[in-house]
Amino acid sequence: MTRINTNVNSLIAQRILGQNNQDLSKSLERLSTGLRINRGADDPSGLIASQNLRAEKSALTAAISNAERADQVVNIAEGGLNEVSDLLTQLQGLVTATANDAGLSQEEKEANQLQIDSILQTIDRVAGATSFQGTKLLNGTFDYDVETVDAAVNSYRVNGAKLGFGETLDVEVAVTGSAAVGGFLLEFGGANLDLTSAGATFVIEVAGSLGSRELSFASGTGVSTIISTINSFSDVTGVEATISGTDDLRLTSVERGADEFVSVKVIDDGGAAGNGVTKLDDGDEATASGSATAWNALTNGLTDSGKDVEVFINGQQATTKGTVARVNTDFLDVQIDLAYDTGNPSAGQVGAFTAFTITGGGADFQLGGRVDIAGKVSLGVQNVAVREIGKVTDNSTDYSLADIGAGKSLNVVDGDLTVAQKAVEEAIKNVSSIRGRLGAFQSNTIGATIRSLGVSLENTAAAESVIRDVDFASETAALTRGQILAASAGQVLTLANSQPQSALQLLG
Repeated sequence: MTRINTNVNSLIAQRILGQNNQDLSKSLERLSTGLRINRGADDPSGLIASQNLRAEKSALTAAISNAERADQVVNIAEGGLNEVSDLLTQLQGLVTATANDAGLSQEEKEANQLQIDSILQTIDRVAGATSFQGTKLLNGTFDYDVETVDAAVNSYRVNGAKLGFGETLDVEVAVTGSAAVGGFLLEFGGANLDLTSAGATFVIEVAGSLGSRELSFASGTGVSTIISTINSFSDVTGVEATISGTDDLRLTSVERGADEFVSVKVIDDGGAAGNGVTKLDDGDEATASGSATAWNALTNGLTDSGKDVEVFINGQQATTKGTVARVNTDFLDVQIDLAYDTGNPSAGQVGAFTAFTITGGGADFQLGGRVDIAGKVSLGVQNVAVREIGKVTDNSTDYSLADIGAGKSLNVVDGDLTVAQKAVEEAIKNVSSIRGRLGAFQSNTIGATIRSLGVSLENTAAAESVIRDVDFASETAALTRGQILAASAGQVLTLANSQPQSALQLLG
């Protein structure tokens, strides 16, 4: 049957040619852009997935940049701290040199003091001048803000604390075991040493964590004299003596902790009267526990060690040394030196209390792709000004590195150089501790973060590429197929359009 008004074959050829041209255009678009998905219609679910992956790539790239920026900030802080460390080393030498009292003139001491003053001023200047884009790094700007410090806290240091927006953090301390000294009770049976052997002497060796001394006493020596003699060597033995009751002697380590100890060895008892030596009770250091060991049975000596405080901080078991407790987690890094008080929860009394409240501060670095508390790293950088470092206590008086300055109590011209050196050594420890934490932050946190983020970025980019990027081999084959089909459909359309012309032959 031949019709001319409606050429069905032509319509079919036109439709197929349109489809082929559309496929050809899509292949050309994909090959020219390099993307398999150019609009939502190409692959709706694939578009959603690829856009999410693109967003993650952008966040990861920014996080890597943040980590690199954090590394530069720490580098600048480290440079300032390195200079402070060098100055403190010079200061240590000057204090030690000036202690050579008989070998120095007054003018030399004063010259050394001038150098010390210059060093102290330079340390303060470095602390105030070290900055990144105008933000001071070593003047306490990045230290934490703390309120409501409990009386049971001697000192504290907040090295890191993650706080949400507008949040504060209570540092809760639970003491489960008190700190203790090592010690003994020495009972001589009276206020004076009574030796039954004629012409004998009482020879005793007293040792502690710092060293030992052998001491000799004659019959009739007062207990008070024995106490003062032992205490005159406390700086070299780490052991001190006090009166207990009426005429007994309480011998203890100066500091508390498992590293501290007291050792008593009798070289010659001289027939000394009295009960001998009894170990002090860890729970109540004022009293002795157990039976006494006689003087003549102490030729091999007795040793009693102290005990570290046992503490939980915010539910985490703290590492302790003496009365100092520290917890270091991803969310909280604090160190607390607890006072020894048997009346309230403290290093000497079991119980719980709120040590202090962290209200803000610190240096926050966003090292994760997601902006939340898990992706944030917080770091505290304390003030290294001379008034804030080198803090020591001697005879209930507090000092800092600033007290080594001219006219201060620890100056090298006429001050206490023993305490001055302790202050310098403590300042060196303070600065070294900050440098160590910053170094660990650079090496472990920043370095590992950059490497981890780099791998995440690579994998995310690969996943997004699989979804969105075009496969050129496959798409080139599709283009060739489309070109052939489009040419074929065009030829068929030509044939379909010429077919109705056969009707003219019927008309003659």
